[in-house]
Amino acid sequence: MNIIFMGTPDFSIPSLKALVESRHNVVAVVTAPDKERGRGRKVTFTPVKEFALEHNIPVLQPEKLKGNEEFVEQLKRYNTDLYVVVAFRILPKEVFTIPPKGSFNLHASLLPKYRGAAPIQWALINGETETGLTTFKLAEKVDTGNIYLQRKLEIKPEDNFETLHDRLSELGAQVVMETVELIDSCDYVLQEQDDSLASPAPKITKEIAKIDWHKPAVEVHNLIRGLSPVPGAYFFLHDKMTKIYKSEVVERDDLKPSEIYHTKKELVIGCGKNALSVLELKQEGRKRMGVEEFLRGFRFE
Repeated sequence: MNIIFMGTPDFSIPSLKALVESRHNVVAVVTAPDKERGRGRKVTFTPVKEFALEHNIPVLQPEKLKGNEEFVEQLKRYNTDLYVVVAFRILPKEVFTIPPKGSFNLHASLLPKYRGAAPIQWALINGETETGLTTFKLAEKVDTGNIYLQRKLEIKPEDNFETLHDRLSELGAQVVMETVELIDSCDYVLQEQDDSLASPAPKITKEIAKIDWHKPAVEVHNLIRGLSPVPGAYFFLHDKMTKIYKSEVVERDDLKPSEIYHTKKELVIGCGKNALSVLELKQEGRKRMGVEEFLRGFRFE
């Protein structure tokens, strides 16, 4: 089949690589526009564009998707059988209905659970022990389309956003290829989502990332896991934003919420229930470091 792949971040790359190495033909990729980043305002490409250029695949980078007739005409000229979407923007109906075999999306949760922009983060924040991947046929309402395939994945106690993201990304490539083969053979039965079981996974905001020490330590710990290493769960220590990247729950109730106990090697903060031992952190103006190194150069008021 002739396929157009749509994606932007690193999460998309294993799926795109699997398609390029398969018997199918990736005729083009669609990705986000180039951005200026850093102090020098250097123009950077998305990971998907970098991969496409390395493999001589044409790249489309529309500023807007809805109501963009020029973009729609560009897509139609490729005579594509199928669109594969992995970590991209919301596609309008005039785009996802172009190919005769339709368009499908890879989503990093077991839909209808965790519909939205941040399913990996919310699975960790909520202390789930299992998550997975879903491929579904695109529909007008976001993340509601009928399901092709689902694969489960255990969430390990030591997982954070980075490690779970990477494992889901690699497994995602297998699920994408299985889905492509099913669609090519027409040997599949679509499964409807049960909207009554849906749960949201909204974009992570600065407010969500701020630690509330009145919550139980296990909830604070899971927030840290879900946002490590980016964007990072944070609190203010001596009026400076301090991000925590690694922690563990300590069973002690002698500290009030946000009260700090420290030695030369240990930094423990009281929570609504139990306490949190900080293992790795970064305060603005300083590098990320282990707690012992941090404490060597820090003076508590």
